[in-house]
Amino acid sequence: MRLNEGSLTPLYQQLMEDIKCAIEEGRYQPEEKIPSESELSELYSVSRITVRRAVDELCAQGYLVKKQGKGTYVGRAKLQRKLPGNNTMSFTDVCRLNGQVHSCQVLTCRQVPARQDEIKFLGLEPAATLLYIQRLHMADGVPIQLENNFYPLDRFSFLKQEDLEHDSLLRILRERHGINTCDTSDTTVEIVRASPEYAQILDVPVGEPLFYMNIYFLDDHCQPLFVGRQYIVGKRYILHI
Repeated sequence: MRLNEGSLTPLYQQLMEDIKCAIEEGRYQPEEKIPSESELSELYSVSRITVRRAVDELCAQGYLVKKQGKGTYVGRAKLQRKLPGNNTMSFTDVCRLNGQVHSCQVLTCRQVPARQDEIKFLGLEPAATLLYIQRLHMADGVPIQLENNFYPLDRFSFLKQEDLEHDSLLRILRERHGINTCDTSDTTVEIVRASPEYAQILDVPVGEPLFYMNIYFLDDHCQPLFVGRQYIVGKRYILHI
């Protein structure tokens, strides 16, 4: 295999794309060892410096993982989902569609004062109190998403008694309480860096890039339900528009 030395795209980026394609097409399977740096250098007729840079970049993006003394391996398959919108999908369903097993931990369940954007969206009184529930979502035991949801206390106090670690939140709302979460309003996504607190929870280095999603959930009558502020490990997740 030879890369295009006359291209404006640097050789290491061309190599990155070729390895990514091999992973996506199944030529390299998840957790399979890839050729060594010297083997890739010979295979693609490029320097080991070029190979090392491509491999380091792919490791940073979560496609590859270096194991001390063993070599470089393909990372776990990334979870893929569409941005929230019509037909809002639970994290449980996202894992199922990606062939992974979902698990969850409730980290916080307490009452907090509502902030200005929450008061405005939910149509609450200035001194309103919300029910704040923080959950850690995992796929095949690997932390993926830190979910921070804020619910009007009067309407959603029943969530204190629900088993939110072993059941889908959206299914609980739909099947037990007749609340359909079928649309979202003004969802925003930005990149932030993991704070020491969030890095520890999500098992990533401090400063790791995270997707930060601010979501205003509506019901099937376009009435406001609750607000979600979610932190997602960028290298373990792919969002589709």
